Amino acid sequence: MSRQRPGVIVAVSLLLVFSAAPFRAAAPDQRPIELADIMAWRSVGATALSEDGAWFAYRIGPIEGDGEVVIRQTKGDKEYAFAVGELPPPTPPTPGQPPPEGPVGGFSLAFSPDAQYAAFTIQPSRSEAAQLRRQRRPLQNKAAIVNLATGERIEIAKVRRFAFSGENPGWIALHKYGPDAPSGGGAPPAGGPPPAGGSGSSGSRDDRPRGSDLLLRELATGQEINIGNVSEFTFDKKGRYLAWTIDAQDKAGNGVMLRVMATGSIRSIESDGNGVYSRLTWTEEGDGLAVLKGVDDKSYEDRLYGVVAFKEIAATGQQKTVFNPADAPNFPEGMTVASTRSATWTKDLNGLLFGIRAVKKKEKPAGEKGEKEETPSRPTDDTPADEKVDLIIWHWKDSRLQSQQQVQENLDKNFSYLALYRPAEKKFIRLADDELRDVTPAPEHKFAIGRNDDPYELYGNLDGRRYADVYAIDLQTGERTLALKKSRWSYPASPAGTHFLYYEDGHFYTYDFATGQSLNITKDVPTSFINTESDVNIMKPPTPTAGWSKDGKFVFLSDNWDIWQVPVSGGSATNVTGDGRTEQVRYRGLTSLDPDLRGLDLSKPIYLSAYGEWTKKAGIGVIEPGGPGVKRLTWDDAAYRAPMKAKRAEVYVYTRETQKDPPDFYVTDASFTNGRRLTNLAAGTEQFLWSSGSMLVDYVSAKGDKLQGTLHLPANYEKGKTYPTIVYFYEKMSQTKNFYSRPTANGFNAAAYTSNGYAVFNPDISYKLNDPGMSAVWCMVPAVKAAIATGVVDPRRIGIHGHSWGGYQTAFLITQTDLFAAAVAGAPLTNMISMYAILYKNTGGTNGAIFESSQGRFTSGPWENWVAYTRNSPVAHAKNVKTPLIILHNDRDGAVDFTQGIEYYNTLRRLQKPVVLLEYPGENHGLVRRPNQKDYTMRMKEFFDAHLMGKPAPKWWVEGVPRLEMPEHLKSRQPGKPKPVITTDGGTKSSR
Repeated sequence: MSRQRPGVIVAVSLLLVFSAAPFRAAAPDQRPIELADIMAWRSVGATALSEDGAWFAYRIGPIEGDGEVVIRQTKGDKEYAFAVGELPPPTPPTPGQPPPEGPVGGFSLAFSPDAQYAAFTIQPSRSEAAQLRRQRRPLQNKAAIVNLATGERIEIAKVRRFAFSGENPGWIALHKYGPDAPSGGGAPPAGGPPPAGGSGSSGSRDDRPRGSDLLLRELATGQEINIGNVSEFTFDKKGRYLAWTIDAQDKAGNGVMLRVMATGSIRSIESDGNGVYSRLTWTEEGDGLAVLKGVDDKSYEDRLYGVVAFKEIAATGQQKTVFNPADAPNFPEGMTVASTRSATWTKDLNGLLFGIRAVKKKEKPAGEKGEKEETPSRPTDDTPADEKVDLIIWHWKDSRLQSQQQVQENLDKNFSYLALYRPAEKKFIRLADDELRDVTPAPEHKFAIGRNDDPYELYGNLDGRRYADVYAIDLQTGERTLALKKSRWSYPASPAGTHFLYYEDGHFYTYDFATGQSLNITKDVPTSFINTESDVNIMKPPTPTAGWSKDGKFVFLSDNWDIWQVPVSGGSATNVTGDGRTEQVRYRGLTSLDPDLRGLDLSKPIYLSAYGEWTKKAGIGVIEPGGPGVKRLTWDDAAYRAPMKAKRAEVYVYTRETQKDPPDFYVTDASFTNGRRLTNLAAGTEQFLWSSGSMLVDYVSAKGDKLQGTLHLPANYEKGKTYPTIVYFYEKMSQTKNFYSRPTANGFNAAAYTSNGYAVFNPDISYKLNDPGMSAVWCMVPAVKAAIATGVVDPRRIGIHGHSWGGYQTAFLITQTDLFAAAVAGAPLTNMISMYAILYKNTGGTNGAIFESSQGRFTSGPWENWVAYTRNSPVAHAKNVKTPLIILHNDRDGAVDFTQGIEYYNTLRRLQKPVVLLEYPGENHGLVRRPNQKDYTMRMKEFFDAHLMGKPAPKWWVEGVPRLEMPEHLKSRQPGKPKPVITTDGGTKSSR
């Protein structure tokens, strides 16, 4: 077996550990999982399968530390491994603000079309990244190219993006970063479309040139061609042409260039020393190219844009079309082509689709000729800051709250209205306007779907019932036809662009664009498409749709068990899966395994997933052409993910996992038998104690609902002994029976707890309207008692934990039962009355819509349902709490406001109940910063160990930590001496 491993992959470890459980001595060769092990536990991220199916590649790495790319043959024994650095840690988002800046460019992994080469991103290693941050220098990636025949690898520094030459196997393009920014900054943007707002006012516009070097490398010879000042590049799908835009200093040479890949000839197809070009876009077939062109105008603060497009592209020339808004007599005054939306040819290459938006005129200085005096005079920009009014007016008629408008401000600023230009007739057609803003072209570009929610937006934001008037639009003329009035459920158009689907009052309908007629296509289908599995406050919600046939003649609908093939123009429907309802198996996820295909190809096998509702068995099935009926290719006590297929070979890759087996990748043929394992994620983990298995626990709720829970056994479980148990839940979780619980450090993790002597119980909850909290009591109390009856769970040592909605129900349950000896509630809702009207800061809306039409499951606001809201509020019953409680809640929580945690904490504190609130300043609804994740993980474990394992309680729980002592307290818990880390080959490596 050939294997190259250049460089050592390491991960930083911590001294703080999960200590061994006292229930029995561990086997000599195994030990409990510690926090350091969790941080070093490796998992697979990006994957790629070569088009011929001969090679499979994947990135594998730990939570914290450097990763590697492994490239291996699917049939042979050849394998390569290369160090690729550490994935950068995420930064917590701030509600209403754009995502924080980070290293430019993500991770990519790809094969050349002929499977002779692989390419991937190399990110800075953990130590390199730390040094660059200390020096306030930008983090920049490299790219690597591997010759698969020899294993030879080359690295190219400072590459932000790479791409193979479409279906042409001969070339790869590598786009370099621009010049380094000043210390602490990132590189100037390059290689992609302009940032949002790039065409905004001059006060925010970045006018720096975006061009940087593009290396075009011939893979077979290693010959490199350097092209300067490239801002964007793109190959057509077949790889016949490479197009790029030039954005140079002082706009010298700005334009669009085209290289004929077969001959190497290069020609300029558009140039303007005053222009800026962006958003190069090929058609899907590669037979047309479009680009936006922007020019400055002294009368406007915004750059003015037009469209330049090309078709009939050949080795010697192309047909060029220019759309300049100034030349279109009916183009709206005060608007321009939007720089925030790409332009593209219609399918027939007879029209150009693009966005338009308003532009802002420059204000003339006061007193300049032609300006009329205004009364009263407006404040000028030089008004002192302390004299400016700072005000937001919240009005009851606002369709969107001011806070929601703030969160969506960038979207609103960059919103564009869809428009169409037909060059042959020189005809401009505005498709979207203020009366119909949302317009989406249907496939084939003969029609479009318009949605207008203006009449319903205000109430949709109030109660969650969202409606829209739906229009059919003729793209030849722009004519609109009202298709649906006040529709709640409408869906995208068919792949053929001839129909769209909608749902109303228990039935699915199709709308025919050509005739304007609607047809009830399910009225004679012998099943129901009302989603009875949904227990939220929605009348007759629809079951899921499952896709269209490629030709648009059939739609596939799920009745939550089986999948039905239903003709769009009427006729008999076919149950293509057959036995789902009778066997209590849920079929989902239809696919033809062709990522380029729109819709399902009925002449080829159709694959799907199968899940046993009560057995928890799962598998992959296939419906052969001419079915119906599912042939189960795999079916066992395991979980499977959707398979992938090689583009040009009958080679399939899938993942399989169980409670003890990680989700390894396997390769097989169309039979899905005798799968060959391609990854070995268990290597190196044999040294750790692991759960002894899991069992299903059946129970009946206090309201008569048949339910299940999954009980995960502790490591080295002995029948007849009882164990401390953590109940971890979120609505329904019994499906976790055959899931592999990869150790993670962000609070609770089932694998870490079962390794340390705990059982873990995941029960299901069935909800009743107007009683979300009581529903948890009606289901969870019988569930826990059933788990105790198994003889596994020690009734005196049961802890409970949930986050968000689970945090709410944890906070509520401990007011209604004394079953639990300890509880941790993460970001809990605690007062349903005040929570109803609190801002959901991540979106800017309120929780009213969630309460009345979603997870809250109330039928009205609290003013009509005061008793129910009070009955289900933890704060209303706080005096009953006897369970020691930790609340996790952060000051920047944009989902469940921080005041909810504070309200419960202060109430319990006033009652002198044992409660501690953990706040990680700056964090949102969940913890993102790794140091915080690790700290929370350890504190939760220390808390449960003290109350369920009989270990000494930590001082921070017993006494608290004064603010002035907090720095020293945190310092005392910092990592100490590094420990060995897990590798993929079963060994260990020092992290020193």
